[in-house]
Amino acid sequence: MKKISRIVAIAIAFSAVFIGCKKEKTGGEASSSGAASKPLNLIIAHNQTSLENPYAYGINAFKEKLEDISGGQITVTCHHGTLGENENELVEKLQMGAASIVVVSPGFMASVGVPEVDVFSLEYLFKSFDHWRNCLDGQFGTELADLINKKSGNNFRILGYWSAAVRDYYGKKPIRTPADLKGMTIRIQSAAVQQQFWKACGAVPTSVAWGELYQALQQGVVDSAENDYTNFMLKEHHKTKNGHFICETEHDFTTRLMLIDGSFYDKLTDQQKAWVDQASKYATQVERQKTFEQASSSKAKVIADGAEIVDNKDIDIDAFVAIAVPIQDEFAKKTGMERYIQMVRDTK
Repeated sequence: MKKISRIVAIAIAFSAVFIGCKKEKTGGEASSSGAASKPLNLIIAHNQTSLENPYAYGINAFKEKLEDISGGQITVTCHHGTLGENENELVEKLQMGAASIVVVSPGFMASVGVPEVDVFSLEYLFKSFDHWRNCLDGQFGTELADLINKKSGNNFRILGYWSAAVRDYYGKKPIRTPADLKGMTIRIQSAAVQQQFWKACGAVPTSVAWGELYQALQQGVVDSAENDYTNFMLKEHHKTKNGHFICETEHDFTTRLMLIDGSFYDKLTDQQKAWVDQASKYATQVERQKTFEQASSSKAKVIADGAEIVDNKDIDIDAFVAIAVPIQDEFAKKTGMERYIQMVRDTK
């Protein structure tokens, strides 16, 4: 009996240690009085491996600011593509608790019960960087963040709207009208509305992992792709056989989401929330500014490397917009987003 009692006691002690380790792994808990019982460590990640990417500057700024204003009570571990180059992996790690905050494109939410998020995937919705910024920092952005949080069951809370600049076509031949895309394969993101748009232009949308796209363009697996100057320049896509011609279609002033798990955020103390919010706002401004700065320098680098550019003014943008607007209207009607689309169109 004494031997059995000793085994039970050891088991209970081991369980207590195990539970304590689990709590420590998630960064500690907030006590009912609102004070943090342990220092908090946050893990923040994005999918780009280059430290020159604006995302890298953004999450480094978040770390610097948060550790400073919290006096070291919150520390931050940054992952630059080291938790996965596939954004789906990052989202899974956020849901598993292996990451505290991730920066990802919003399209994945359509498959997890938030179809409204595909408003960010609509081509030609925003007219300029200023228009994009005024929408996201205004009523449109505020109401959409609330909607996403509620529709996701508090799984996703938006800490900031980041930018990945404006996306253009690049491929094995130049294009100036939608007709020039007929029969061409193009690597795009997976959003249904984007596939609908490019199919309507006559192209054949295909899916290729970001980390495999250089090889796919070089070997002719795909005829073309679309992205912003900085991201495809850093990956040297413009040096491939099928990435030589860049045509400034400017079809997507992009939005990326700085996300935290809503239930994790709710467990933070009021002081911790204030620190996280302040650092997130600062990081968002740093990331955006770096994005805008790098857009022109990345274009200059691409030209210096020998790529050929078709300027935006030499492209029949009206023809592309004429394809995009009915898709926007159809999406709005299908998802009940008419008021949101109108907010964007009414914003100057």
